[in-house]
Amino acid sequence: MPQRVKNALAITFFLPLLAATGFAADRSSALRVGIIGLVHGHVAGFLNGGALVPAGGAIHRPDVEIVGVVEPDDQLFNSYAARYRWPTAMRFRSIEDLASRTHPDAALIFTSTAGHTEAVLKCASLGIHVMMEKPMAVSYKDALAIAEAARRGHIHVLVDYETSWYASNKAAYDLVKQNALGPITKTVIRDGHSGPVKIHVGAEFLRWLTDPKENGAGALYDFGCYGADLMTWLLDGEAPVSVSAITKRLQPALYPKVDDEADVLLNYQNAIAILQGSWNWPFSVKDMDVYGTTGYAKTIGSSQLRIRRESETEEHISTPARLSAPYDDPLHYFEAVIRGDVDEGNSVSSLKVNVVVSEILDAARRAAETGKTVKLPLEP
Repeated sequence: MPQRVKNALAITFFLPLLAATGFAADRSSALRVGIIGLVHGHVAGFLNGGALVPAGGAIHRPDVEIVGVVEPDDQLFNSYAARYRWPTAMRFRSIEDLASRTHPDAALIFTSTAGHTEAVLKCASLGIHVMMEKPMAVSYKDALAIAEAARRGHIHVLVDYETSWYASNKAAYDLVKQNALGPITKTVIRDGHSGPVKIHVGAEFLRWLTDPKENGAGALYDFGCYGADLMTWLLDGEAPVSVSAITKRLQPALYPKVDDEADVLLNYQNAIAILQGSWNWPFSVKDMDVYGTTGYAKTIGSSQLRIRRESETEEHISTPARLSAPYDDPLHYFEAVIRGDVDEGNSVSSLKVNVVVSEILDAARRAAETGKTVKLPLEP
């Protein structure tokens, strides 16, 4: 039996156990979270709100209590502490120290992608549920290690993508599940912007984002992960048969160690997907085109989509309703999963789906390096 199948079965087994054991905290109490790492620039979005956390940042919400921060860099911690008026007592030197002194319900991981594995392993050993920023891991091997740690520790591990909370993506997904477009034949998913240097990400973020060991790759991992996640979600966890990829370094002066352009072709039994990730586009883009046998749905950013179905003479623009809690926001969703109110199943954030995402990204990296199509399942 392939390792991916074994892993999926293991994940499926322990999720009901988590739901059955429940959650000890009173439902009326705030979710107590620890923050692990501050080097990922998206941590500011979690604290302040905005596109990353539509319902509002953690520092403004009564349903979330930040109980401590683990960050080894003194200067980086002090800069956040000054901005958010954190007392010195908010800082802890290790996850173990944070756990023993504050007893958090969950952890939000904002390390480099490479740092996810060690952080999850430690949290799992302490029974602390985890949500991390995308992508889950720098390799398929690391993803399997994370999944095994989650199984052993009986914890939930979720992965946050900005696109998980887009009403447009959910509307396209619903059309697929309602068979309103017919079976999927092809999906094209575009995610990118003008690059981390040109959008002026923080120095601590840029340092690891452009390091192939810490990020896994460049634009391939930073933006290719969105398409891999959405396609795996649309297909209920199905993995492709094979993966082909081309990566480019169009701005070598800015990104000498990693790719800044990536095109990935996913070959499924009955469909194909094209993933486009870029650090070279003039504007930020996060769009998805889903083609079925009888219609198509093309998302326009987070809130609209163009639809044309069988018997319709032209497409029309739809503006779906905003998503409602707990599906509108990573913190709402994380809490609902932990408390057993939501079964993560094959959701965009789920561990099961993101193990497949990690396999796809690893295969794409190998395909780009060798110039050859890579067949799945991978050998870790």
